[in-house]
Amino acid sequence: MAITAQEVNKLRQMTGAGMMDCKKALVEADGDFDKAIELLRKKGQKVSASRADRETSEGVVFTKTSEDGSKGVIVAFTCETDFVAKNEDFVSLGQEITDLAFDMGPADMEALKNLKSGDLTLAEKIVEATGKIGEKLEIKAYEVVEGEKVVPYIHSNRKLGVLVALKNTNGSSVDEAGKDVAMQIAAMNPVAVDKDGVDQSIIDKEIEIGKEQALQEGKPENIVEKIAQGKLQKFFKENTLLSQAFVKDHSQNISQYLDSVAKGLTVSGFKRVSIG
Repeated sequence: MAITAQEVNKLRQMTGAGMMDCKKALVEADGDFDKAIELLRKKGQKVSASRADRETSEGVVFTKTSEDGSKGVIVAFTCETDFVAKNEDFVSLGQEITDLAFDMGPADMEALKNLKSGDLTLAEKIVEATGKIGEKLEIKAYEVVEGEKVVPYIHSNRKLGVLVALKNTNGSSVDEAGKDVAMQIAAMNPVAVDKDGVDQSIIDKEIEIGKEQALQEGKPENIVEKIAQGKLQKFFKENTLLSQAFVKDHSQNISQYLDSVAKGLTVSGFKRVSIG
């Protein structure tokens, strides 16, 4: 049957797919718009599958926090090229994913992908967008942070973001301090809030490395354990947030800085997400 230019344009407006793709889909569907849309989605799935081995090292990190600052979500939505990362449709979909994550509170990444957006799940919407944009698109990270005061930070390149939860604010305005600490986390990438939060496997590995270094330096075996423990304490100082030297003022660590802002102010948790 003959397909008019108006029909092709209508389908293009509905789906965002290319003119020729829309025309072919309408011809194959004998003018049935629902069937044509289904065909285009199937094409999108093929595009997505064919790009499954591609690296998505570009994209945008999004955050959203509640008005009272008690909850925040952070999402990394990725693509293949910087050009697409600046695409309005890509950014809009990333924001929609973040809004849904915030509103619905899915338990994990899989649950997030299965959330409904209109008639489609987010996973289906991403497949559809892959077909339209022509690049592999992925939700690379999804994290939730809750606390007394959650402060967000997005780096200027939009590929690095942090949520940090502060506690013992004592009614003080701590937004600036929260941003300072979030920027510290972005720059220094600590492994935990303090040494109590460091995974045992990391501790075991650091002790093993410390012992090996001491033996290679020719230290007596009877003091190797003590040397390794000393190196572990140095690791904690450099790699746990509250013990790290404050990047804006090396004369104090993060714990001391926060205490100077409000007595007892500290960090209860954080999440750092980066792309690439």
